[in-house]
Amino acid sequence: MNEENITRGREISQKYLEFLDQHIENVVSGEVLSFFELNEIASELAVSHQHLTFTIQKELGNHPCHFYDSKIIEKAKKMLLENEISIAEVARRFTYDPSNFSKFFKNWTGETPGNFRKNNIK
Repeated sequence: MNEENITRGREISQKYLEFLDQHIENVVSGEVLSFFELNEIASELAVSHQHLTFTIQKELGNHPCHFYDSKIIEKAKKMLLENEISIAEVARRFTYDPSNFSKFFKNWTGETPGNFRKNNIK
């Protein structure tokens, strides 16, 4: 493997993570109505879905969906701690119904959004 391929892999990974941060922000703010599928993100980054998946797994050690979900959880945690909005509203901003959001959140964190909020707000 040559230096150019290594650099390109890092560049794709960096652009992917930056894209996720901005895209999640746009969804939460209501600027974008729904989350992109992975193939749509790949298209936005001008790479194939397969190349994006291979590159992210090789460079970062996990499937791109792992980082997508992880960044959604990271943002949800911040919103649960920083904002005086209901958990149902946090779920809605992430385009989830509250029940599915709660299951998704608990699957990642081991606790419900309500318990997370209660245990982390001082």
